[in-house]
Amino acid sequence: MNEITGQLLKVVSDWDGGSFKGAYNIREDSGCAGRQSSENIKIEPKTDNPGIVIRISAKAQKETVYIPACITKGGVDDLVYNDFIVEDGADVIIVAGCGVHSDDEEESRHNGIHRFFIGKNARVLYKEKHIGTGKGSGAKRINPVTDVTMGENSYMEMDTIQISGVTSSDRSTSARLGAGAKLVIRERLMTDKSETARSVFDVTLDGDDSGVDLVSRSVAKGNSFQEYKSVINGNCRCTGHSECDAILADNGRVNAAPALNASSLDASLIHEAAIGKIAGEQIIKLRTLGLTEEEAERKIIDGFLK
Repeated sequence: MNEITGQLLKVVSDWDGGSFKGAYNIREDSGCAGRQSSENIKIEPKTDNPGIVIRISAKAQKETVYIPACITKGGVDDLVYNDFIVEDGADVIIVAGCGVHSDDEEESRHNGIHRFFIGKNARVLYKEKHIGTGKGSGAKRINPVTDVTMGENSYMEMDTIQISGVTSSDRSTSARLGAGAKLVIRERLMTDKSETARSVFDVTLDGDDSGVDLVSRSVAKGNSFQEYKSVINGNCRCTGHSECDAILADNGRVNAAPALNASSLDASLIHEAAIGKIAGEQIIKLRTLGLTEEEAERKIIDGFLK
């Protein structure tokens, strides 16, 4: 892999510059820059589309697999399909993430379609970071699509972060939960300048005692625009919670549209949405401690997005 890929990996995958331990697949400019399976996690190329199939054995317990994607120059239009087959009882950490870098005027784009098939009693922690870097004026676009099917009593936690520099992103997540399955989603993103970000969530609770907890926190700075849409469908005895909290700065704009659909008397669903600017008293309090207004605002935003 090239030097820029290495720099991006340090951000999106917490790479320390050495060797990835266990299973990994590194995607660079629409190609494979490195791949390795482990005893309990097998990675194979797809035969019908660009991408890979990751098969996670029930013997995988607290194991980690890395699947970052990096674009290191303008003019790349990357499309990848990745399937995750998680056997019953497996316990795995999946570190994904995408970095798009450009120092020229050509647009670059990464479109990642991830499908998860999670077996009974399996546990998945999915960590994803997105970032755009480089001095070029070409647009840096990241459009992830995630589709999840969860078996009985399975658990999945999704921790997704969009850090900075992404010109536009269109993030789509859908999930269907079986009996007793639990899905936790934590989204954090920040936009600046004229960047745009769209997040759409569609979760269907089909099995008794299934549940979803969806929380999105975002900051819109500059002239950026964000759109948040969520739909929770409760078709049984279930629980669902959706929360969107956003901070506006400068001329930033945010539209939030949470929705709940209940088709069972035993469905318990709730949504919350709050959009506003940083409170003036918070700035004043931090300035009395010696911070400048800019430093105080940065401190508040960093704490909000943790």
